[in-house]
Amino acid sequence: MTNSNSSNSRGLIRSMLVIGSAQVVNIALSIIRMKVIAVLLGPAGIGLLGIYNNLKQMVGNAAGLGMGSSGVRQIAGAKGNAETLNRVSRVLLAAHLVQGTLAMVAVWLFRGPLAVWLTGDATLATEIGLVGIAILLSLLATAHTALLQGLRRIGDLGRVTVIGAFVATVFGLLAVWWFGKAGLIWFLIVQPLANLLAALFFIRRLPREAATSSMGLKEIWATWKPMARLGAAFMAGGLATTGTLLLVRALVTRELGLDAAGYFAAAWGITMTYVGFLLGAMGADYYPRLTEVIHNQDVANRLMNDQAQLGLAIGGPVLLLLIGWAPWLITLLYAGDFGPAATLLQWQTVGNVFKLASWAMSFAIVAGAHARIYFFMELSFNAVFLALIWLLLPTVGLEITGVAFLLGYVAYFATVYLLVRHLRGFRWQTLSLKLFGFQVVLSLSILVIAMSSPSLGLLISPLVAVVTGVVGGRIVLQKTGPEGRLATKGYALYNKLGWPIRS
Repeated sequence: MTNSNSSNSRGLIRSMLVIGSAQVVNIALSIIRMKVIAVLLGPAGIGLLGIYNNLKQMVGNAAGLGMGSSGVRQIAGAKGNAETLNRVSRVLLAAHLVQGTLAMVAVWLFRGPLAVWLTGDATLATEIGLVGIAILLSLLATAHTALLQGLRRIGDLGRVTVIGAFVATVFGLLAVWWFGKAGLIWFLIVQPLANLLAALFFIRRLPREAATSSMGLKEIWATWKPMARLGAAFMAGGLATTGTLLLVRALVTRELGLDAAGYFAAAWGITMTYVGFLLGAMGADYYPRLTEVIHNQDVANRLMNDQAQLGLAIGGPVLLLLIGWAPWLITLLYAGDFGPAATLLQWQTVGNVFKLASWAMSFAIVAGAHARIYFFMELSFNAVFLALIWLLLPTVGLEITGVAFLLGYVAYFATVYLLVRHLRGFRWQTLSLKLFGFQVVLSLSILVIAMSSPSLGLLISPLVAVVTGVVGGRIVLQKTGPEGRLATKGYALYNKLGWPIRS
């Protein structure tokens, strides 16, 4: 392994550790939030919070025009050029302020029809309308965190995540305890507000650049247009996902009731929390890093393979554990009456093996500014996921949402690989293929065992997770090299096990 490869892998690992640590805190706080809501409000409360969150994400994606993603790319490319950096960050903030305000007004004006369509309950119109405030605050927070991510201020980005999660947990749970179901909306409003204030604090601590002259409309348009044009396709891809999820939630609520929507939200929440932890840790530094080298095919391919291998080696063992322990975790994290969510979580976790393997490749589409292709790529999952649920939900029941998730990500993996192979000349390294095949076979095997005998799945999955964790840990150490105290101890441990690592 070359020194540059080891250095690159160590950089990715350091960033994953920083963001990962922040996400661990976020997950712990999320567990507390969901547990308390499940006990106080039951499955219906979890389902309603999921609908609010989904509406916020969908409208926020549309209003943001994908400029958060394109803004990170622009800022990463402008690093070292103070004038360009100031111009991009100012236009990004102004655009999110204007677009977020328009979205807030639109949601308030259509709060009545939205409440009836999403929940079937017109009395929730005020809460639906207040989601617009959360959308504006989220977009303003995104404008500031995009600057931190583009500049690769990973530590500050992690601190913003922790502060937002902590404040939302404290104030949100107080609101639910005091107001009941009506207090759920405060989770959506408080967290982006805290993120915004924290991001402002850390941005003010950045080194001061020379003041720039005021910008005219022509200059603002020249800066906004390429960001919006590139971001619009990213927005369309994100909108396809959040819109699909919102439609699925509405279908489940109408066909099977709000309790069923709560089971779906519980499984989805665990799936997205854990995988979001991994992918957030992976993407925070990986995206701007890949953007810098995307036009160097050999370097970009090595970076994509490195990221895929690290993701599967670190994340795979926990996914395998999650399949076998899903029934117990659902009861622990929510409540005993959330039992139907366990089967959904098991199917979704197998699907996440394909999602995890796809993620490193999919960033090449964004980093390479293949905006229209990005939309088609995201549509590959959503089309399969929605079509299966639309056709089979009335006859198969709620379990089809889990099966559709798995098949959707199988289609997504195949689509992403073919696109990145064609556009960026991507090739899997042998180690990447072995890790991926290994995780797929094991996850499907544990799924079959856990569904036929839950108690056997509970016993086998931790054993398999430990074995794959040992293998994965060795791969991580081999890629990062022996430098550092923890790495030195890791090398010594594998020597004692009779499986020495050769860098």
